[in-house]
Amino acid sequence: MRNLIAFFKRFQIFLVFVLLQVVALSAYVQYSDFARLQFFSSASKINGGLFEVRNAVAKHFNLEKTNRKLEWENAQLRAKLKESNYKVGRDFIQIEDTNYHQQYKYIPAVVINNTYDKRNNYMTIDIGKNHGIQKGWGVISSKGVVGIVHLVGDSYALVKTILSKNINVDVSMRDGGAFGLLKWDGVNPKICQVTGISNDISIKKFTKVITRGGSGIYPKGIPVGVITKRKTIEGKPLWDLQVRIAEDFRTIQNVYVIKNVMLDELRELEEKIPVDKEEDGDL
Repeated sequence: MRNLIAFFKRFQIFLVFVLLQVVALSAYVQYSDFARLQFFSSASKINGGLFEVRNAVAKHFNLEKTNRKLEWENAQLRAKLKESNYKVGRDFIQIEDTNYHQQYKYIPAVVINNTYDKRNNYMTIDIGKNHGIQKGWGVISSKGVVGIVHLVGDSYALVKTILSKNINVDVSMRDGGAFGLLKWDGVNPKICQVTGISNDISIKKFTKVITRGGSGIYPKGIPVGVITKRKTIEGKPLWDLQVRIAEDFRTIQNVYVIKNVMLDELRELEEKIPVDKEEDGDL
């Protein structure tokens, strides 16, 4: 208590000065329209800044929840695309919901681990059998093709990416429709190769490469990349095409697992294709 009294005695002149300043400013603001407007304008700016900080903090802590919501919304929108449905009716021009049944469904997932600098690269995603995921399903991102589900656990799945030796994706040129297989030589994680296209077909640089959809793993038209270099293969009538892939596996965070509801039927039918056998009398 003595210290408090001593403090007031020591700074009594200064405290009286501050009090008089507050009274003077209050009177000035109260009786001057210009001063009052300036005061409320400054107060609004300060309050606005505080609200912005509070909202930024709230958004940060709700970011994961918001991203999840957007992923599910994107999955639903993808499922409504024409490429994700097969046509039931064959009438022309008129398109109704009853003419299309959904063929492809999309399940959002988060990448929790992945590699891109090995000969065969994999990523781990946070969904598995408990979410209905099965081996052999396709995986894409918002940018393009990612890979194929390789192993499935209860809560996680392992995806073999297109940056692997023995994974072939059937692709086509968006312009012209020429088709081949997407492969990776194990060198540059941003560059893949397309093989199997005859070099008598005109392929222009910067042509966009998309999925062909023939395997049933991916819908037709999913982005793959862009042709950056082309040359003929020595001794073969084929193009050697380099493709800068759409997805950057060094920074990938979110993906979609694709379920083709007609995939089992497609594979069962193609397994019945007879194998060519040479017979002695057919020489």
